[in-house]
Amino acid sequence: MAAWRDCKLDDLLQIKHGFAFLGEHFGNAGTHVVLTPGNFLEEGGFKEKSDKAKWYSGPIPADYVLNEGDLIVAMTEQAEGLLGSSALIPRSGVYLHNQRLGLVQIRDEKKADKHFLYYVFNSKPVRQQIRASASGTKIRHTAPSRIADVKVRVPPLPEQRRIAGILTAYDELIENNQRRIRILETMARALYREWFVHFRAPGLESNPRIDSALGPIPKGWEVKKLAELCIRMESGGTPRRSKSEYWDGGDIDWYKTGELWDGFLFESQEKMTALGQRESTARLFEPGTILMAIYGSPTVGRLGIVTRQASCNQAALGLVANPTIISQTFLYFVLFSLRDHFNGLAQGAAQQNISKEKVANALAVVPPRKLVSDFDRVAVPIFDQLQTLQRQTQNLRRTRDLLLPRLLSGQVELHTKAV
Repeated sequence: MAAWRDCKLDDLLQIKHGFAFLGEHFGNAGTHVVLTPGNFLEEGGFKEKSDKAKWYSGPIPADYVLNEGDLIVAMTEQAEGLLGSSALIPRSGVYLHNQRLGLVQIRDEKKADKHFLYYVFNSKPVRQQIRASASGTKIRHTAPSRIADVKVRVPPLPEQRRIAGILTAYDELIENNQRRIRILETMARALYREWFVHFRAPGLESNPRIDSALGPIPKGWEVKKLAELCIRMESGGTPRRSKSEYWDGGDIDWYKTGELWDGFLFESQEKMTALGQRESTARLFEPGTILMAIYGSPTVGRLGIVTRQASCNQAALGLVANPTIISQTFLYFVLFSLRDHFNGLAQGAAQQNISKEKVANALAVVPPRKLVSDFDRVAVPIFDQLQTLQRQTQNLRRTRDLLLPRLLSGQVELHTKAV
């Protein structure tokens, strides 16, 4: 720690403001993508938005085309927690440096490491300073001069690189898991679509079609309401906040819709007590129950699978399949396929929502139970792998997030091994 020094970010770097690309040239296709704060993850990192990318087809100043490895920082808080978030550009010649972003330029590469600074920007003390100096009420903004005044404590360059190397190793493991998760999810969804949307399941080649409320379906299949497919469909509840005994020391997971992310749920941000559960409308759901958000844009229809006994607020439903008709895995894909339908039904000016009744009355195509079992023989092992990978990823993130402040403050001392 003796070699660490106190300084301002201005001593290490300067921030280059982005270019004001003209909205008239934005579109659904083009040669380059204009980056926004929406391309940042809250904890830091680059977020690809392939379905909502802002393509640009107008004149492009060469100085504002980003290169692989460039370090950028969000200077507008497009969403809560994004202000000051940093990201490294994944590839060259594609992304444009927009005016709401800052490009980090190191003053002296003998004094500062870019990857170390990436983690510095994503540390809590630096984020707090950036947010405290920001202006604006509804949407907060910062500026290069304000970022320059942020106070930091940095070690010599070799130690910066070792710290960055340790944290990068965790991020690479996390990204590798996420790639595997995306592949598995794509496989499972493609199989469901092939069998139950396009009706190309094994043995259906010569099966005639019959008319139904949802259009032609294979003979022997049915259209049923979701209420018929579930043995349980109940909303959650919220214990009174004024009763501290309902929350303090709680050990029962209690999920909000913002925590539903189309994956497995291992631990909630808040927990309630057994007393809070008994004396409120909050219901307990067993492991494997699917939670589905029915309130809040863009969360309507978002799913989560609880991995231990848990509860949720009233903005979500807990659903359990009727095993004589379909499986819990099949129900997950039915709900996922109905998301656009649910969002089309959502009402409310302040907060979009759908009712339990509308969910219950939604129609789905149901194959014979044997075909559901055949699907499960493929899909369930995929889901088991997804759960394992998602749990590993959560543990890696937790370890990295515990290490990051300790490494950046010098609490964890690094020693160079003798050669």
